[in-house]
Amino acid sequence: MNNKRTAEAFILGAFLCAGLVIAGYFVSSGITKLKSLERAVSVKGLSEKDVPADIAIWPIKFEVAADDLGALMAAIEEKNRVVYDFLLSSGFDAKEISISAPAVIDRQAQGYGDANRFAFRYAGNSTISVYTRNVNLVRTSVRKLVDLGKLGVAVSGENYDAKTEFLYSGLNRLKPAMIEEATNNARAVAEKFASDSKSRLGKIKSATQGQFTIENRDSNTPHIKKVRVVSTLEYYLTD
Repeated sequence: MNNKRTAEAFILGAFLCAGLVIAGYFVSSGITKLKSLERAVSVKGLSEKDVPADIAIWPIKFEVAADDLGALMAAIEEKNRVVYDFLLSSGFDAKEISISAPAVIDRQAQGYGDANRFAFRYAGNSTISVYTRNVNLVRTSVRKLVDLGKLGVAVSGENYDAKTEFLYSGLNRLKPAMIEEATNNARAVAEKFASDSKSRLGKIKSATQGQFTIENRDSNTPHIKKVRVVSTLEYYLTD
């Protein structure tokens, strides 16, 4: 009887051991496969393109000073007309030209400083702006601003509130091709990494498209823009 129970216990123990061995194998195999799936490489792909600006915003600002407020306003109106006519004769459409309300300062009414140091009591300025898609016309007309000086309009130099801007509005047309190029560049880098590490490139694990940026190509050619995007992709690596 004891021998029979011993044999049964031995057989049961053998089955348990075999089961543990088999379970251990599958667990080990599963862990190995899981680790292989965790092998990945993260790469970045760049796409850049130079494009000409298709919108120009050109503000023309001038200043006037006088002791009489009425005379000051009359001078501003007259010079506005001169600048407006100059723009029309240069080839701009009336719809592209806008005249802002003039800004006037009474120097004697200021609560600071010595008004007597100024030759005139009142100072005013006006800005006439051009918003156009004819970028080349703006670029050629800027060179003729000296003609306004000959007509008695002293144009202020370009500063933060009177600076010619060039914009590009065709980004949506570029996006598909640039995203494709950035993705292809990223994949080429990943394939090189996989080759160097004696691995094979697998499927994409994750992908992130960076923001598109539009900047001046350089400080001397603001009418030429550089469009740029960087995509980040993560690929699985397999043996």
